Amino acid sequence: MVEKFYVENAVQAKEKVEELVTKGYTHDDIYIFAHDKKRGSDINDALDTEEAGMKEQGFLDSMKNMFSSRGDELRSKMHGAGLTEDDAAAAESELDKGKLVVIANKN
Repeated sequence: MVEKFYVENAVQAKEKVEELVTKGYTHDDIYIFAHDKKRGSDINDALDTEEAGMKEQGFLDSMKNMFSSRGDELRSKMHGAGLTEDDAAAAESELDKGKLVVIANKN
């Protein structure tokens, strides 16, 4: 089951992560995306959540992302975290507005 949420900032992301943990998700099931790579990495580190990488995307997509635009990379990573391609595109447009995307996916 995949759940997706849009939040305004790291405080709201922290609240959402805590809510998801009480619903039975582990920190390894939760991904947080930000348009700015450093912001996303910092928030994932602070909240002990996962960053979508080779495990979620596969080797070829991970390598392709090294040469893709940030938007393409984000859509690919969100798709790897469990969103459909359409949902990933919609979520990427929310990232463009400065929001964070929280994805919970029990594999």
